[in-house]
Amino acid sequence: MAKKIKNFSENPLFSFGSFQNAVVWQVKGENQQSTTFTDGKGADRMDEPDRSQWEIRCAFNGFCKKVIRCEASNAHRDVKRHQLREVTFSDLTTQEENSLFTVDSYFDDEEKDDGSFHVAGKKITPKLLAEALRTLPEEKRNVILLYYFEGMSDAEIAKLHNIPRSTIQYRRTSSFERLRNYLEERAYEDEQ
Repeated sequence: MAKKIKNFSENPLFSFGSFQNAVVWQVKGENQQSTTFTDGKGADRMDEPDRSQWEIRCAFNGFCKKVIRCEASNAHRDVKRHQLREVTFSDLTTQEENSLFTVDSYFDDEEKDDGSFHVAGKKITPKLLAEALRTLPEEKRNVILLYYFEGMSDAEIAKLHNIPRSTIQYRRTSSFERLRNYLEERAYEDEQ
């Protein structure tokens, strides 16, 4: 069945040569498509290219060129705008550089922390605790250090020093009493 596709004389793109008055007829077969060109005199011309595909290619080509031109124009405009508004870091003054960043102070208190802790409204510093441990006799201090820092039990400490376990327990408990009294007397009142 023949179907009229385009009258080239109406389209200014196709106003060249012998195709000025050409009419394209498309004939569809079962599985194929063919295009027949006729000039104004009625003669069939099969050797000419398919003008509908050529017209689509020309339109697409024109569209692509226009898009590329517009994108290039936009890119040049953006670059120019950035150049007017941007400043290199080397051109900044020291004051301007300092305004570009901030320093968080979330953990400043921890850095200033001297390792002290607060118990029952009193401030216990590491220095005060070390002084309290130095006031203990050497035997009692060794028992405290082995029990809490080495994780040894009373029986293990007793075996190490060849003394009864009850003596180790007495030294440990009496050392706590002595440390508590020392810290209560000398600990600072809590300022929190």
